[in-house]
Amino acid sequence: MPTTYSTICLTQLEGAVEDDTNQPEDSLQVLKRLGCSDIDITKIFTKASALKKADIDQLQSKLKLLSGLGLTPPEMVKIVSDRARFLIPRLDCFAEQLDYFDELFGSRELLIKAILRNPSILTYDLHKKIKPTVEMYRVLGLGMEDLIQMLLARPTLISRTSFNEEKMEFIRKTRVSSDSAMYKYIVTLIGVSRLETIRQKMANFEKFGLSEDEVLGLFGRSPLVMTLSIDKVQRNMTFILSHMKLSAKAVLDHPSLLYLNLENVLKPRVLLAGKMHEMELKQQITGPMIVSVMRMKEKRFLKAFVNRQPKEVADELMEYYENVKGVKRLAEASKKNMTYGFPF
Repeated sequence: MPTTYSTICLTQLEGAVEDDTNQPEDSLQVLKRLGCSDIDITKIFTKASALKKADIDQLQSKLKLLSGLGLTPPEMVKIVSDRARFLIPRLDCFAEQLDYFDELFGSRELLIKAILRNPSILTYDLHKKIKPTVEMYRVLGLGMEDLIQMLLARPTLISRTSFNEEKMEFIRKTRVSSDSAMYKYIVTLIGVSRLETIRQKMANFEKFGLSEDEVLGLFGRSPLVMTLSIDKVQRNMTFILSHMKLSAKAVLDHPSLLYLNLENVLKPRVLLAGKMHEMELKQQITGPMIVSVMRMKEKRFLKAFVNRQPKEVADELMEYYENVKGVKRLAEASKKNMTYGFPF
């Protein structure tokens, strides 16, 4: 067996366990010494009842292996109370998993960050889930540096990834090459999303007149569009077509319109543009300018179209703008929180 971080630690830990004359009597004492409260311990035993009769030496060794990564006691208490099941497998399996992650992440700092963001990573089966998932992304052309970046950005990447021929066809139709900066995003987002969710989100765009190829092309150019809820896309698209008087294809060139907040940005600014038109002001927000205006920071927008007006006009515009922003969408408070698959 090759010498690794975990095997070295195991040798040291075994000696430490033998020399310690003040050994805890059971797992309860082990957890208390770690810093777990009674509430934490109740939570831990509820989630992993097998730990009540766990081998004390094995349990302590696993915790010392974990602390050897550089995790602080409060961080370890949180991890154990949230995902106690990782303490159940055999010590050698746990050590092998830490060795693999240590090599995969290439940095203790990154490994600790990954564990803290998703402690469940310690519960995944190394040979049945972790290694096969990493290999899938490698075969798809994702480099290790990109994969680590995505693991940190999307903590449940390993547990949720699945691919089939239909998903592979979606990736191909985005026309994003494997050396593109967008490739890692489109591949991982399609990988973790349910097939039904992808179809629903595509159909949502198609309802506004976009073709399947156009939708997938949009996903390729701006992959995070896939993370937007169906409701948000419907509301923004409806407003873009009905009030901004743009075509559905406008979002293909300007996907930022889909990300903007309807109530705080799109609607107030479009209505203010209408107010300026009614007042027959010299300065107007018209034509192609409307898209760039939507992307402005609030301070810059107000300076450009409100503050530079004569004081009486500026005061009237500002009052109107603030009133419009204060109006909330009907029944917003009672809106149901609907989820259409990972990631949202």
